[in-house]
Amino acid sequence: MALTADVKEELASIRVDRVSCRKAEISSTLRFSGGLHIISGRIVIEAELDSERAAQRLRDAIAEVFGHPSEMIIVSSGGIRKTARYVVRVVRDGETLARQTGLLDVRGRPVRGLPPQVVTGSTPDIEAAWRGAFLAHGSLTEPGRSTALEVTCPGAEAAMALVGAARRLGIAAKAREVRGVDRVVIRDGDSIAELLRRMGASSSLKTWQERRIHRETRGTANRLANFDDANLRRSARAAVAASARVERAFEILGPNVPDHLRQAGELRLAYREASLEELGQHADPPLTKDAVAGRIRRLLSTADRRAAELGIGDTESGLSPDLIDL
Repeated sequence: MALTADVKEELASIRVDRVSCRKAEISSTLRFSGGLHIISGRIVIEAELDSERAAQRLRDAIAEVFGHPSEMIIVSSGGIRKTARYVVRVVRDGETLARQTGLLDVRGRPVRGLPPQVVTGSTPDIEAAWRGAFLAHGSLTEPGRSTALEVTCPGAEAAMALVGAARRLGIAAKAREVRGVDRVVIRDGDSIAELLRRMGASSSLKTWQERRIHRETRGTANRLANFDDANLRRSARAAVAASARVERAFEILGPNVPDHLRQAGELRLAYREASLEELGQHADPPLTKDAVAGRIRRLLSTADRRAAELGIGDTESGLSPDLIDL
């Protein structure tokens, strides 16, 4: 998850001056990283993040934009938790902040998707909302067969809202439920790159693109190597089949083989692994690849016709099925 950590570190360092963007990021971070809790009859907001820098960014933004203090609790790693978690908690002004960020509607009911002011906001606001969602619960895997940018969501409504936000940015994302957990997933490499750019992770984007190109180049090289190996194996099997058929042709025709056809057949038997072009170079005088192929083909067809007249096996009669298919 090193790549994910790098992206979050970079996103948590971005300076944003536009107030509506900061509000959108705060709302999205709170929506995707925690929830509303009622403690002793009052609403408390808790946001749990895996990046200390992202948690500090959230605390600073809440204080600077809305003027509310918060506290941060560090939950050490252990058990099923492999890394420390950072919980940002707003107790005293929890309900006020919930209304200001759109986590509660005008009737005081929890909003299940994204707040309306975020959904209908400007393009920079949508980009900020995605940045907040990724800081809260996003992940980015290494480029490869299963490359993906994902955000774990608190519910289906939040997932669909995030998909709609991606659509406004011209990016195709899918909401899916995996083992009871709602997620938004982007698998297309170009779409991932575009979203990283939109969120502001330019340095991480460069690293991801370099690894993507390296992976694709290596994959192409492997495919070409496998293709070459397959062609070599096929050529070798074809040479074995041709040599066996020439031997059978000489058995069928006996001494009644025209000299020019016998020369080509003997070259095939003398240099069993050579290509047709190489056989032509061994001839005296040298022959072209097409000339050698034509003479061997006529030798075999002549023998096959003679075998049919005699009622005996033709030149393919002694070949195994895998060689006959070549």
